[in-house]
Amino acid sequence: MLSACNEPRLAETKEAVPPPQVGVVTIQPSPRPFVRELPGRIAPTQVAEVRARVAGIVIERQFKQGAEVKAGDILYRIDPARFEVELSAARAALAKAQAGLEQAAQQAKRIETLTNKLAASQVQNENAIATWRQAEADVAARKADVARAMLDIDYTSVRAPISGRIGRALVTEGALVGHGEATHLATIQQLNPVYADFTQSASELQQLRRDFEVGALDQIAPDAAKVRLVFDDGTVYPYPGRLLFSDASVDPSTGQVTLRGEFPNPKSELLPGMYVRVQIEQGIDADSLSVPQQAVRRSDTGGSEVYVVRADNRARLQPIRSGRVADDQWLVLEGLKPGDQVIVDGFQKFAAGDVVTPIPWQAQAASESTSKVTTTRTVD
Repeated sequence: MLSACNEPRLAETKEAVPPPQVGVVTIQPSPRPFVRELPGRIAPTQVAEVRARVAGIVIERQFKQGAEVKAGDILYRIDPARFEVELSAARAALAKAQAGLEQAAQQAKRIETLTNKLAASQVQNENAIATWRQAEADVAARKADVARAMLDIDYTSVRAPISGRIGRALVTEGALVGHGEATHLATIQQLNPVYADFTQSASELQQLRRDFEVGALDQIAPDAAKVRLVFDDGTVYPYPGRLLFSDASVDPSTGQVTLRGEFPNPKSELLPGMYVRVQIEQGIDADSLSVPQQAVRRSDTGGSEVYVVRADNRARLQPIRSGRVADDQWLVLEGLKPGDQVIVDGFQKFAAGDVVTPIPWQAQAASESTSKVTTTRTVD
């Protein structure tokens, strides 16, 4: 009898329990950039191979390997003794030619005077003038020899052709360089800024153009396109870059089109040959639908699904087709429409088909509550 009397009270207590509260977001269309993540590698903006321009023995290296150098800095010194001797010989030859020029000029003037007085023939006058001009040409040739010898002496000081970071020294003091070939001495690479070369399939670019034509995506102005780098560990490079160009041809072996971006590198974090992932904004989806990442679940078949609060306040599973992730949001391609209420928080409080009480979900409040729980657990 006592249990029979308690049954109505238990039923009343059970009916008095309100439906659990769950955090929901109302799906609304919003413009989002269409971002593609493509593989790429870092390349220097300028590369210069330092080579010996004259033959000789290296007597000194004046740079620190791996250091920054400026254009015009002396990197190596080659023994200049042989070139100094050649310069002295060229200057002596020039002096001899100048003396011959003076003699030829005086002789030509004398013959000209005699010719005017009919004391010398016209042929003698013409020969004197020709000898004078030959002497002038000889002086010009000797001056060129002197300039060449001085240039060779200048080349014994091997200078940096560009500013940048120099690599390892490829020769040491005492090595014979430039004998029969322009010996490679070192390599300088300019690393601020740097290039990021990445590829995209030609079929994706064609689909992108079709989306622009039908209005599925809005085009971005070339000067407004943003390019970002992502490292292997998922860290985003803090400095955005700019898209320089897209190659005009397709690689027949891979079917890929090469694109290039330019990025500042003030801390030398990006090194040539480094593998990166490049995020490039290629368009804007004006009416895209998205849901927070924690709202999407995986079904037994591997598909994506979310809990949706229907008009009767019951939670139902809704299969969706998700796209990429943008700003911690899954882009929804199919399965949802504007105005749908998607459950984001409180999954442990209900099962599919239960009545729930939807309340607006705030991402900031959820993150703060999560951090408080983490802090409490750490203290305990």
